[in-house]
Amino acid sequence: MNLDAAVAAAAAIAGVCTGVIAMLAFRWSERDQARPTRSSLHTDAVLPPGVDTVLSVLRSSAVVLDEADAVVKASSAAYALGLVRGGKLAVEPMLQMARDTRRDGEIRQVELDLPRRGTGRGDALAVSARVAPLGSRLVLLLVEDLTEARRIEAVRRDFVANVSHELKTPVGALSLLSEAVMDASDDPEAVTRFAGRMQIEATRLTNLVQELIDLSRVQYDDPLEDSEPVRVDELVAEAVDRCRQSAASKQITMATGGTAELHVWGNRGQLAAALGNLVENAVNYSPARTRVGIAARRVAAPGGDLIEIAVTDQGIGISEKDRERVFERFYRVDPARSRATGGTGLGLSIVKHVAASHGGEVTVWSAEGQGSTFTLRLPEAGAARDRERPSPGDTGDTRDTADEPAGETFADGHLPLPGVRP
Repeated sequence: MNLDAAVAAAAAIAGVCTGVIAMLAFRWSERDQARPTRSSLHTDAVLPPGVDTVLSVLRSSAVVLDEADAVVKASSAAYALGLVRGGKLAVEPMLQMARDTRRDGEIRQVELDLPRRGTGRGDALAVSARVAPLGSRLVLLLVEDLTEARRIEAVRRDFVANVSHELKTPVGALSLLSEAVMDASDDPEAVTRFAGRMQIEATRLTNLVQELIDLSRVQYDDPLEDSEPVRVDELVAEAVDRCRQSAASKQITMATGGTAELHVWGNRGQLAAALGNLVENAVNYSPARTRVGIAARRVAAPGGDLIEIAVTDQGIGISEKDRERVFERFYRVDPARSRATGGTGLGLSIVKHVAASHGGEVTVWSAEGQGSTFTLRLPEAGAARDRERPSPGDTGDTRDTADEPAGETFADGHLPLPGVRP
């Protein structure tokens, strides 16, 4: 009987202890729920139902703040933009907007320019920030990156400004010249002189319209629909013929070289326009009595051999900041010089689109005062290469001189030409 009593007493004591422990655990849990810890602020449990799903599909960067300005939820894009660091919103103007919205419940929106962090670039990151209340405790911040949109808008403004100017100049000149012809109808010599000027302005206007058409075509047409093996020699010869008169007027020597019997696969018209634009640019931006060289060669590449066509000049060169933008439509390194040479700012943009649509690329090496080398790289036409590969003893070299070391290249890896050095 004493043993049974002892067991009963022990069980009662154990029950009391268990109850006390359970009550303490429940009290501790209630206190934790009433006072959220730092870790609980970063869980999705405090978000209203469905909000996390909505935030995950938004294109904008999203940040949810609680009443203590701690980050409850932030998208990966928000971290990528540098908006959130160390669990806090790192942009003070946005943080102040969130506090004001939490106080009065008003939705706020502002555009800001934020410094780029860790890139070493001086330009700013343009963003649009919108703050709205999310329930009674939280504030939602949505941030949209406007940098690319602003860049496109700047390009559009440049487009309108340049086209307006380029159209206005020849159209205005034609109008004035036509009046001059009418006034000088009794002077045959003056009529002939004015008619010649009218032809020049009409040609300038035609070239601008044609380049606009060419740019539109290469952007939207598929070159593979009308593709064929195209001989690089013929493309080079056509580009040289296109610029022969303008080069002769400046006493510029046109030198061709490299490997013969190369073929690329693509649209002949687009490829001829692209290479012609490169050669024309080289002539237009070269001083008188210099040389422009065009060389082609085969380059081994992991995905198949490439044909590399390099156009080298001894011109004014391009600064480092301009090299990043020379392939943008209507961008000009020197607008005044471009107007003097009749350039529209579309040529290199056309080259870029043609190269990309043919599975290739165009790059530039340049130094101010030392000239430039534009290199067009395109996939080789494999069938044509196998059918017309030169014999082992035939180098196919058509350079003007034979006194250059074999295998010599420029510093940028391009073929040398006689008398043409970047």
